[in-house]
Amino acid sequence: MIAGVQPRIGRRRLGLLLGLLPVRSWARELPGRTQPAILTVSGRIRRRNEGDRAVFDRPMLHALGSASITTQTPWYDAPVRFDGVPLASVMEAVGAAGTTVTAIALNDYSTDIPMPDLTRFDVLLATHRNGVPMPANDRGPLFIVYPYDANPVLRSPLYYGRSAWSVSQLIVR
Repeated sequence: MIAGVQPRIGRRRLGLLLGLLPVRSWARELPGRTQPAILTVSGRIRRRNEGDRAVFDRPMLHALGSASITTQTPWYDAPVRFDGVPLASVMEAVGAAGTTVTAIALNDYSTDIPMPDLTRFDVLLATHRNGVPMPANDRGPLFIVYPYDANPVLRSPLYYGRSAWSVSQLIVR
């Protein structure tokens, strides 16, 4: 820089201007929902869109990415294909800062899931079973599913108990 000559836009002003640009990334904010809520996430989260909670509608969840698990379960006679969103992606979207996720179902059943399970076992927040959206009267609209056939340790009451169905809330602790 030449002595006595000021740049047209200083670094500080440039930073302020760049900060005014719209950010489309969920790394900074969650969008508002446009359809009825399907999932509420609260607790130790950094990103919210409705008060102190992160509230998702179906399109918002699907925008987080998709995954599938085909596995035998104790609840169905034959292997089932579940499609949905990796639960780790939901936690990433809300900026989860806890060690446990408490899943609460529509019937008030609750279960605690250690945060490391989400990536260790690729836990799925399923929205579809065999290609069909799951209704609330058949374990939907959201079902937490582990890939039971992928690891023998998952075929146990401990992990079956963590597999809550009709999930409506997640609390990060």
